[in-house]
Order: sequence, then C-alpha cells, then structure tokens
Amino acid sequence: MLLLALAACGGGGGDSGTESGSGGSTVSESTLSGVAAVGAPLGGAQISVIDAQGKTLGQATAHPVEGSYSLKLSGSLSAPLMVQARGVDASGQPQLLHSSVPKAAQAMVAHVTPLTQAVTALALGAEPAGVFAKGSESASTLAGLAQSVAAADFLKTLIKAQFTDLKITDTSKFDLLAEAGFAANKGSHDLLLESLRVGLGRSAQGASELQLANKFLPGAPYEVRIDLALARAELAKTSGAAPANAITSTLKATTSATGVLPNLGQIDELGVALNKLIAQGADAATLQAYAGLASYDKHNGRSKAELATLLAGYASKNWQLGRFYVLGCADDTVSQGNCNRVLVSAPVSDSSGTVVDQFSDALSYNKSAATGVPKWGLIGNGKRLEFRVQPLAWLSLEADGSTSSGLSAGNPSQGVQLLVQAQTAAGTALLDKATVQTPGGFSIPLAYCQQRWLCISPTAGASSAVSSGPVADTLLQPAILGWLGSADTLRNAKYLASFTLGGTTEIQPTWLRHELSSTAPAASRFPVLDGVSASAVLSASSLQAGASLAWSTWAKANPDLRLSLVRTVLVLAGSAGTRVQEFRPAAAVGGSTLSLPAGAYTLPTGSGSAQAYELWLRAQDGAGRIYDTRYRVQP
Repeated sequence: MLLLALAACGGGGGDSGTESGSGGSTVSESTLSGVAAVGAPLGGAQISVIDAQGKTLGQATAHPVEGSYSLKLSGSLSAPLMVQARGVDASGQPQLLHSSVPKAAQAMVAHVTPLTQAVTALALGAEPAGVFAKGSESASTLAGLAQSVAAADFLKTLIKAQFTDLKITDTSKFDLLAEAGFAANKGSHDLLLESLRVGLGRSAQGASELQLANKFLPGAPYEVRIDLALARAELAKTSGAAPANAITSTLKATTSATGVLPNLGQIDELGVALNKLIAQGADAATLQAYAGLASYDKHNGRSKAELATLLAGYASKNWQLGRFYVLGCADDTVSQGNCNRVLVSAPVSDSSGTVVDQFSDALSYNKSAATGVPKWGLIGNGKRLEFRVQPLAWLSLEADGSTSSGLSAGNPSQGVQLLVQAQTAAGTALLDKATVQTPGGFSIPLAYCQQRWLCISPTAGASSAVSSGPVADTLLQPAILGWLGSADTLRNAKYLASFTLGGTTEIQPTWLRHELSSTAPAASRFPVLDGVSASAVLSASSLQAGASLAWSTWAKANPDLRLSLVRTVLVLAGSAGTRVQEFRPAAAVGGSTLSLPAGAYTLPTGSGSAQAYELWLRAQDGAGRIYDTRYRVQP
C-alpha cells in the first residue's frame, strides 16, 4: 500500500482559514486545499468551489491515493465559500459531499467529509447539493455558512461517545472543517468518520433532517435526527448557539462501538501485508496458508480457497489493494458496543492507478496475533450465501426514448428487491428454493430460475421458475402485491430468508438499507441515453454489432448518482426464460460512456427465438437507492 506524503494544507485547528474582518470578508488570489475522505480517501474526486454569491471559483481533482487537493482561486471572492466533492468510495458507491469556509483568507482549508456535509447542512438549513447546484440563485441561503463553526460545535455534542472512545479530550480544539494535518490514514479524525453513519433525509412530516447513527449497529435506525430548518434558525439567533431543540429524536447523542473503535487504527496493516504478498507474486497456496487468513470462515459462500484464488489473481495482474473502508458490522447482533466481524471494502487498482475492482469482506481483531502478523485478519461474514434487500425504482421507456404506457404498477414504479443468491461465482446452482418473510409476517416463495438470484415464484413450494427479467424476477411492488405493507418499506425493516443448503436449514436476516418514499422518484432521476429519439431508435441489430453508449446529459443533471450497470436482456419465446448479460462501466468519477461488445444479444444454442429485446441501465446513490431504466429495444 502506497503511503505518500500529504500535500501541505495550511490552515489550523478552529480557524478554517480566517482573516481579520467579518464572515463576509473578500480577498483575491487565494488558495484552497484540504482532503476529501469518507474514512478512506475519496481518491480522484472532482472538487468544485463557489463563493457567497454563487460564483464558480475553480475546480480540482483530488489525489488518487490520498484524496488531498489544492487549487488557486483567481480573482476577487466573497466568503463564505462552499466546496463540493463528487467521487466514488471504496465500495463503488457514489459520494456527493460538501464543506464550507466561513471566512476568507489568502490560504484556506476545507476538508470534505461526511461530517463537513453534516455541518454544511446544519448551517444552510437544507440539503447542500441543491443549494450548490443553484449557484447564484442561492445567495441568501449561502449566507448561512457563516455559522459553520457554530454548527460544527453543535455537531460535536451529538457524537461525544465517539470522541470519548477515540480519546479526543478537548473537542474545542478539534476542527471538523479544517483540522491541521488531517489525512485519511486511520488517525483519530479519520476513525471518527469510519465510526458514524451520516445521512440526509425527510421526517414523517416531510421536513429535511440530518440523521446520525453508530455505523456498527446492524439494522438499527438512525439514532439522532435534527430538523435542518429549525437548526439554522437557532444558529442564526446568537453566534455559537446550540440548537438542542432542533433534535427531534429521543436520543440526543449517538452510541459508539466502544469495543472495536480503539483498535481500528491498525486495520490498514493487513492491507499492507496482503499487498506485499501480491507484489511478490504469491500463488493461491501461499495466500491460503498466510496467517492473516488463518481464521477465515466464509463470506457470502466464498471459501478460504476461493478467497486465496481471488487474491492470487490480483497478484498475477499486479493489482493492489487501497485503504480499507469500514462499511459496518456483519454480526446479526452487537453486544456492548463490540463487533466481531467488521465489514470492509477496498478499491483494487492497477499500476497506472486505475480502479479495476472493489474488494469486500469482513475482518476480525486478534490482540494475541504473533509478532509480525497484523492483528486484524480476514474472517468473512460467516454467511453461506448472499441475501440482501434493497429499495428499487424503475422506469420503462420505448426504443425511441418515449415513456411506456399501460403498466399496471405505474411508470415510474418502485418496490423492494429480494436478492437470495442462487448460484456460485462459477454459475453452479446453490439451492433450488427459499422463502423470504417480510416484516409484516407474510412469506414469499422463491425458486431457481437459472439466474444468479432466485426468482419470486407464483407457486408455493416450487423448486423451479421461469425468469421473466432481471427486475420482475425479484421485485416486490406495493402497488400490485397485497402482502407488502408500509412497515415493509421502512429503513431497517427486517427480512428473514429460510432455506436448506447442504442438508442444513438456515434462517438468515437482513435489513432494508433505505425506506421507500410515498411516491416514486421523478422521471429525471432515472438514467437515459444521449441521442435516443424517434429518428434514432435503439435496435437489437445495432446493439448486437457493438455500440458506444453515452449518458452525459443525465449524469450532469444528477451528480449524486452513478450509472453502475448495463444489462442486455433477451426474453426468449415460450417458457425458455431470459438471457441476461451484464456490463459494468469504469468506476471513474464522471464516467459517462460504455462500449458495448458485439454479440450482446446472441441467442443461446437451442433456445429457439427471441420474444423481446431489452436494455437496462442501473444507477445508484450513496444511500443505497437503485434507479433502473428499461428500454424496450426494437428487433
């Protein structure tokens, strides 16, 4: 793992780049620097800056390894400034984060993290992305950023348990916006980011709110909720006010993973050790015998031998792991603030620095590890197969880009996607049926349909089903299924999968990552291709020959979303099911093209004829919401 010297950032604790004068100070020919991070570096993030009048001041690209950035701001500017970082985290999820500089100076610092996102939201009284996007139209709202220091002080009172566990005793000197020397290297500031789940959402009454929680509580709701509009109003009354009455939750501060947090500072030692083995060209046998894998159980059915083969494949291609990013806890229950299996992800890059894969697994801590062996080792999540549920909305379009009509569930529509793993990575069947129990107590039968995931079955107890498409196979839609109620669509709604694998019956829980809204998302949120029209329709013949797909217009309008998957789907005639091929665009920030290889609609041998052709585009946001678009492609 490369450990490069962090570019000098300037600034200092508590100042955030101030000069003598008021929060509306004006300077010219200044510099701005900082670090974009989410616990691991947000390498390659696109950094943009506007001033108090919404004027664009400059752009930069964060360092691909460290997440650090620096740019010169030419011309006169008026504080406060607002900074935006658009990137992709170590798990492949898009991140759109913001920060602020309350006062102007010749040298200013603005780190961009989930916590600066929280500070910025509190000071603005609104979700930052919309304010930044409107620029000059947001001048009156941007003025609220002058209260960013007071907002940061208030935020510190909400996360005091994490400060205690990280032994940060004097929080008054801890600058969330511009901490001197901050780096995404698992130091105290970085671990503060790793330990918290920070979200922006809506209350039951529709008010914008900041949402905070201990990241290591699986399935737990957000612990602290703050009404953003009320917080801004209180902050504006008196400088330094603490708007405690803006807290709408019963809990007034987050809990902390006391048992695991102090040890997380050593987590990257494992990545360093694995990269050393990879650089030495270690084979699968050597990696399987490595002490860092000694306690490995399984991870979504992946065995130690399969993990060793995966890492040996990295070695054969000279790929390396980036810093680990903590995703949460794999334990079904957490006792006394401890987590035995810490879920992590890491980017995998080639020697040019291009991210080519995302590695994910679970780690455990062994304080008795032998000298020279990292105390953190790979252990897996202990699950024999992958089971997850996720919110999914979808839009159906015709080959000319027009909106399809006559869909019973509405268009766009949404639901809860049930994903129960049906095949190994090599395509071998794992199980032929399962049931999923909803939080409301109803059970949904699923059966094997020759696809990666089990399909929802119309027949109870059936061991086989016919696939009708990648979304229809797995999606529960409230509009057409009487068994799905409002309790089943809330964030952290608990689902249970029951199945028999290898002669052993198992019940496995999972939780819905994000709630479904009362109405489907606006059509503008769904990915669409550039150039599709009545005079330029999508045809299977042209796509079959290989085509370049582009979605730059949609990407520009939705900076918080990333197009992560393209599917070609052949709906086969009769009861032959479907043939699905998946293609993944590069993870580069702002990437908006994909070269579809020839043969994407080739009929399987002996399958007869095609009944329909489809092209699916999948986008996702940082909260785990999925936006799928289906094009009905002409033959």
